[in-house]
Amino acid sequence: MLKKIVERFTNWELWPFSVIYFPISFVWVWYMMRSKAVWFFTPSNPTIDFGGFEGEGKKEMYDQLPPHTVPRTLFIMHDLPFNDVREKINTAGFQYPFIVKPDVGMKGILFRKIDNEEQLQKYHEHIPVEYIVQDLVDLPVEVSVFYYRHPAEQKGTVSGFIHKELLHVVGDGASTLRQLVETHPRAKHRFAEMEHRHGHRFDRVIHKDEVFYLSYAGNHNRGAHFTNLQNEIDENMHTVFDELSHYSKHFYYGRYDIKTTSIEDLKAGKNFMILEYNGCGAEPNHIYDCNMNLFDAYREILKHWKALYEISKYNNANGYPYWSFKKGYDFLKQSNKHFKLLAKYD
Repeated sequence: MLKKIVERFTNWELWPFSVIYFPISFVWVWYMMRSKAVWFFTPSNPTIDFGGFEGEGKKEMYDQLPPHTVPRTLFIMHDLPFNDVREKINTAGFQYPFIVKPDVGMKGILFRKIDNEEQLQKYHEHIPVEYIVQDLVDLPVEVSVFYYRHPAEQKGTVSGFIHKELLHVVGDGASTLRQLVETHPRAKHRFAEMEHRHGHRFDRVIHKDEVFYLSYAGNHNRGAHFTNLQNEIDENMHTVFDELSHYSKHFYYGRYDIKTTSIEDLKAGKNFMILEYNGCGAEPNHIYDCNMNLFDAYREILKHWKALYEISKYNNANGYPYWSFKKGYDFLKQSNKHFKLLAKYD
């Protein structure tokens, strides 16, 4: 227990979000003051609610991306009779397994892989909000790409590129799932969450070399491991994401979560699927697991905040005004209420 506490204290990546960001929060306040707008970031991606900071729906994001780059997606109302859900899914041609997640979600909350109809029915009867059914993209390489572009410029910047490895354990033929979680360098710090999600399997011995996924959500909040691919960023990659930015017309700042056959194919603009586009609320998640010390991470965050401020300032002066305090406050209040509800059911 003491060792775990020391690890959490000495490894800044394990600190709470608020603790990490507090020392540089005055910079964010300074941008508010310079803009004379609390929600100075809202014009950054003007065709997404709140600039994509929080509370945006996936439909508005998917509708602005090239259709061949996003997985087949079906939107399901949570109060639809299950027989109608089954019919919609069958008519659309979905086959198990597939992915389900809230239309308005964050941090992998209520993200699930569904293997059969029984699991789907339990999920449908459990979730309190509209959700999506989406093809399981079975491509071998999962990455994140952070990109921003000033609206007055034709070319943007790929500022971050990471490979993501989902949180998992590998069996040794003798240890139970509980034991594997307790000794895993990342999962042990999320033991309560793992027990909640997998407690009914904790006594199961995992076969030798069997990979058991503890989460299918590829984000830092769900324990995914990141590897820095900064050296892979080249002109070809910039071309691919410049084209995506110009296709959507108004995606200027954010992070693409992608699955692809290979890094080379992605840089060639082929054989990839965009799982998510996260707007101005996206972290430059290449600060994690990439051997950065805390001060280097702060330098990277501040560089991105400056780009966010400049993009938003330009768009505000060119027809996309900052949200009023009341509009943003009401939206954020509703969003917080929504996410508290999701967390309760996760």
